[in-house]
Amino acid sequence: MTTALPTETSSADARFMRRALQLARRGRGWTAPNPMVGAVVVRDGVVVGEGWHERYGGPHAEVHALRAAGAAAQGATVYVTLEPCNHHGKTPPCTDALLAAGVARVVIAVADPMPLAAGGADRLRAAGVRVDVGVLASEARELNASFLHAAIGAERPWVTLKLALSLDGALADHTRGPGWLTGPTARRAVHRMRADRDAVAVGIGTALADDPGLTVRHATPPRVPPLRVVFDRTLRLPLDGQLVRTAREVPVAVVCGPTADPARAAALAAAGVTVLPARDARDGLRLLRRDHDVRDLMVEGGAGLAGALWRQGLVDRLVIFQAPVVLGDDTVRPFAGVTGLRAATAPRLPVVARRAVGDDLMTVYAVHPAPGAGPESRTGHAT
Repeated sequence: MTTALPTETSSADARFMRRALQLARRGRGWTAPNPMVGAVVVRDGVVVGEGWHERYGGPHAEVHALRAAGAAAQGATVYVTLEPCNHHGKTPPCTDALLAAGVARVVIAVADPMPLAAGGADRLRAAGVRVDVGVLASEARELNASFLHAAIGAERPWVTLKLALSLDGALADHTRGPGWLTGPTARRAVHRMRADRDAVAVGIGTALADDPGLTVRHATPPRVPPLRVVFDRTLRLPLDGQLVRTAREVPVAVVCGPTADPARAAALAAAGVTVLPARDARDGLRLLRRDHDVRDLMVEGGAGLAGALWRQGLVDRLVIFQAPVVLGDDTVRPFAGVTGLRAATAPRLPVVARRAVGDDLMTVYAVHPAPGAGPESRTGHAT
């Protein structure tokens, strides 16, 4: 039966689930390809155990939380940000642990869309445990959007486009000389974003102008360094640049056009670079998903690549770092080649998050909704 959550418990449920989401975020960079999950065990209104999925292959959040709670888990309520798994993978099913602990109620933010792991809620209900689904569902879906996107069978990665802009909407133009638009706090935030992704991409224009490393340097290193990707139709990536020189240390893939020079492709391959001939940006993303298991991709520019992805509807999240500077005339603008729209009819993008990052302002826009994962709210006992 699908109903609203009981009014008298909504405030407490939201508070404890918010804590579970905070715990889940501690797994950033360490759980992929698994989702980030947090769990809180509550008895008589008091938290008696907490945990999160700390590392891929290790115990899940529910197991850590139940271990922390010990005997106090008997008759308790467990808040978990994703439906407890119901299969034997690298670890036993979390539903087994919950049933063995004798919990009375399980509150779930979102259901698991993966057929292999799903079914935990139904199994708990069948055993007499009360199960409620849908507390802070939108926040939980946002946290694991790339996992949910892959779980429902998406052929391409979940794409976040990150741009640094001036107050007048210009990108940094490094042909005018070196310099950063944003400050050091924002740049550290970008490295933390890199650490959460399977891959980080730039267009060939950015690669030629900046000679970037695209590594994680100003944040805690992730379990697996992100794949570094360059979209380069004609294979102009220099063999003596940072990316090619370090390709055997941290992997690099170049997405090129189908008619790119075979000799250039061979030279890059000899240096350890993977060359992926693709029809267009969409096909390139499909190859990254299929051949490299890239589920979560962050694109860092430049204007040409941003425009190509935007035109084809391939951007899921847009992250703008706005610096408190004005660059004036003859500057580079993002979204090259995108057809202009009238202000009155242009779609308005929902704001997912907005905060000051040092002197800069970071805004996250939802271009596409986070993937759904079952009913927004479902409550009930076993019948």
